[in-house]
Amino acid sequence: MRKTLLILFILFGAAQMAIAQDFPFGQVTPGEMEMKKYAKDTSAHAVVLQEFGTSRIAVASDDNIKLIYEYHVKIKIFDNKGFDNGTIAIPVYNNGDADSYESVDDIAGVTFYKDDNGLTQKVELENRKIYPVKENKHWANYKFALPGLRNGCVIEYKYRIESPYFENFHSWHFQNDIPKLYSEYEVHIPAFYVYNASLKGNFKLTKNAVEVERSCFSTHGASCDCSKMVYGMSDIPAFVNEDYMTSPKNFLSAINFELVEYTSPYNGVKNKMTKEWKDIDYQLKNYSDFGGQLKRKGLLKAHVEPLISGKTDDLEKAKAIYVHQQKWFKWNEHYGIYSVDGISKALETHSGSVADINLSLVTALNAAGLNASAVLLSTRENGLINSLYPVIGDFNYVVARVEIGDKSYLLDATDPLLPFGMLPLRCLNDKGRVMSLDKPSYWTDLNLPQRETSTYTMDLSLSEDGKLKGTLLEYSAGYKAYEKRKAIKKFNTVDEYVEDFNGKLPKLKILKSEIDNLDSLDKPLSEKYEIEVNLYDKLNANRLTFNPFFLDKITTNPFKLSERSFPVDWGMSSDDRFILTMHLPSQYVIETPPQIIAVALPNNGGKYLTSYEPDNNSFTFSHIIQFNKSVYSSEEYPYLKELYNKVIQSEKAEMVFKKK
Repeated sequence: MRKTLLILFILFGAAQMAIAQDFPFGQVTPGEMEMKKYAKDTSAHAVVLQEFGTSRIAVASDDNIKLIYEYHVKIKIFDNKGFDNGTIAIPVYNNGDADSYESVDDIAGVTFYKDDNGLTQKVELENRKIYPVKENKHWANYKFALPGLRNGCVIEYKYRIESPYFENFHSWHFQNDIPKLYSEYEVHIPAFYVYNASLKGNFKLTKNAVEVERSCFSTHGASCDCSKMVYGMSDIPAFVNEDYMTSPKNFLSAINFELVEYTSPYNGVKNKMTKEWKDIDYQLKNYSDFGGQLKRKGLLKAHVEPLISGKTDDLEKAKAIYVHQQKWFKWNEHYGIYSVDGISKALETHSGSVADINLSLVTALNAAGLNASAVLLSTRENGLINSLYPVIGDFNYVVARVEIGDKSYLLDATDPLLPFGMLPLRCLNDKGRVMSLDKPSYWTDLNLPQRETSTYTMDLSLSEDGKLKGTLLEYSAGYKAYEKRKAIKKFNTVDEYVEDFNGKLPKLKILKSEIDNLDSLDKPLSEKYEIEVNLYDKLNANRLTFNPFFLDKITTNPFKLSERSFPVDWGMSSDDRFILTMHLPSQYVIETPPQIIAVALPNNGGKYLTSYEPDNNSFTFSHIIQFNKSVYSSEEYPYLKELYNKVIQSEKAEMVFKKK
């Protein structure tokens, strides 16, 4: 999805003129007010009419070099489902301890609407209704809501941000959750600064122009030319989120900038920003909150020795240490790759961040004489890692990796219910970077062999009173067992879980229950229920209809788009099986059996199969839904969509029992 667009910014010998123009503020046309819908997306609740932004590195009024960003947008709102576009939050950043955030000014907003007489009215945003909210140590938001929102209105707002952090050059998102008629971004960069720019997404620029601005930048006797770039895109569709995807920012059409190097205008010293991995390795190994924690094997030795005493097998040692760390710590839900307060305090308080817990795990494994490393990764929600050059800010999570024999295991001790060698779904995102103290870092694949597996087995008899009675067995293995254990542990007791499960199925009554291997994480979870289902009032009809999927039916296709430009990412493969054996009263025979379906995805990607076996006054019906891959490309999307259509169609079909 990401392609290198250019390396900025060598001044071009032959410049192409770029015409970029912001649009006037506070003006609306009759056509904009009369617009009832957007012809290219009639389902849209709002559409961006015009959007313009500019970023430039310049000398600000305080004589300091600043990154100055200006944003201006006009949006047509068709109905009240588009009103959320009128509530704005402008994020500002501070990367130091001082309370000196980026500055925001020139905020202005206006709403145009038609009154009861059909006349266009205008109401402006009041300054007193703009307020800053400090979110945390590094971020604050300036928030406001455009006044006078109503169906058919047009809103417009603009603002300006001055930032001392020119390394955080503003990205520009052409695509958003509403469509846009036109979006344009204008960039001015002095020759003292060199950036990499990368364009992401599937849509092409309709404007990509460059112009040399002579002697555009000067400070304290130093001056240079600038590169002026203009990027524009027309008729941009809304980005539609759908199930089974990683972070939307992986796929949104956008242009991003990464500072490579800059030359100080004050002393002429060149500063290299983009590093090689060997530079990152050295930095992390010598940083107290990362490498410094991995060196503290002596601190963990006292914890480790009793755990491995008498054990000669390395896998047994690793599992004992892992389980101990899981039980010792309570995760405080904080992400990050750096230890917050140090593993010593985390050990003392039994609580810590992801880094506190998993760096402690790596150190404990090494203290036991095992070969363990830390693995940096980016969670699915955080987005994919830039593989073109090292960007340490891309990583927001760290797990442990231990090598035993010819196998490696990835471990996350933040969750006491995770089996050894399994990672939570949030971590299954492409690849991670393995970091150790004694060798260079390298990439490792996060597409693990873990799998979701479940099997439902039902043996039921239809009684004269119209009730189904019998047993329901559910076996959950792999990640499915982990999810089930999490669901059960949310309740105070297993009985409360069973009661809740019973309440979600109004026709079903659980007479007896038994759950095994709840705390044996390496074994499948077994649930056994004696059940009674109120299916018919009485068996007095000549014909009875019966749906074999009466307990767990798929009614909605998760894939609704006509086409999908981004992959389907389950995170792991899966296998779901259902087996029903049903015994009928002697006076009934099967008149209409269930449909037999066989659908396979290309390249052994998966399948949906049903099977039916009659036997006198009983039958066995089964089906399997299997996905053999964790990620399916956008080209495979239509096949997945059609498979689900077949599943839904199959599960609607009913059997018919006929009285003899």
